Amino acid sequence: MSKSIQSINGQKIRFGVGIRNQVSQEMEASGLGKALVLSTKFQAEMAEGVAKSMGAKSVGVFSGARMHTPVEVTAQAMDNIAASGADCVVAVGGGSTTGLGKAIALRTDLPQIVIPTTYAGSEATSILGQTENGVKTTRKAPGILPEIVLYDPELVASLPVPLTMTSGLNAIAHSAEGLYAKERRDEISRLAREGIRAMAKGLPILKGDPGNLKAREETLYGAWACGTVLGEVGMALHHKICHTLGGTLNLPHSETHAIILPHAIAYNEVEVPDLLAPIAAILGGDTPSQALWHFSQKLGAPRSLLELGVTEKDIDRIIEVTLVNAYWNPREIGRKGLSVLLMNALAGNPPSSSKEAV
Repeated sequence: MSKSIQSINGQKIRFGVGIRNQVSQEMEASGLGKALVLSTKFQAEMAEGVAKSMGAKSVGVFSGARMHTPVEVTAQAMDNIAASGADCVVAVGGGSTTGLGKAIALRTDLPQIVIPTTYAGSEATSILGQTENGVKTTRKAPGILPEIVLYDPELVASLPVPLTMTSGLNAIAHSAEGLYAKERRDEISRLAREGIRAMAKGLPILKGDPGNLKAREETLYGAWACGTVLGEVGMALHHKICHTLGGTLNLPHSETHAIILPHAIAYNEVEVPDLLAPIAAILGGDTPSQALWHFSQKLGAPRSLLELGVTEKDIDRIIEVTLVNAYWNPREIGRKGLSVLLMNALAGNPPSSSKEAV
């Protein structure tokens, strides 16, 4: 049984076991004729299955999507679009594949149907992050937002437990920063709390029972709520640091977010404790950052940037890039504070909250 939601951003959202096999019906209802199916090389088999279910409405699979949406990969996909005559794209995968679909839409205005296989939440936003010459930049435009999102619990049931945990923490990061966003409003704050609550309920179950479809659907709902928050308001320090680490050092997306989140929240909670209080209330803990730290530990997520190959000599470079065109943040962003934050994250130390000069 499936259920549909009309999102506040105008998207058509559907949840249901097996709903990935209804792409052709969604295309028919939208007046779309031919689709190029997108994936990474690791999910090519899954994408082929979706393409097969689409019958004649599929013109094939492009399985070259990569992390951080390199512009050269987008160029290759654009060649496939031109050769195939596709009038829409179907992105099957996580943030990497969704990002490729968005990059194509930005350049062609082709409609997008997204079938998420992680909890990245990118499918719920009109934001595109892409990398060129080692620098990751973001762009926001209405045409980037996918028109239809199909959440199928069966597709995330096989997601490895470690990636399930870090992808869920990545989603929580969207809501955490949404709670203190400059553009926040009551509806967004409610969605942020709902998203965190759904992840807090579902992720511990999935750690021990990864095939639990009810918990998978709960966390997919959380991913949608958190992703919608991400798309509706601006992000701050946490996302700036993660974008810098990802674009500069080519680090894995969700693991980076999982490691940085408690530290970024610790940095900001001294400035806006009341706005971040729902995190501690939902997860349980004395402070929001400690609640996130212990929740991450409970899930078995990575704690240290060293685990991702970052070294101490990288930190000065990351600080420099982070301070360039810094995102709005509720607390001033300074070199000293960033150094403490990143060195704690590098070593896997608990987050440190301090009102000292930044």
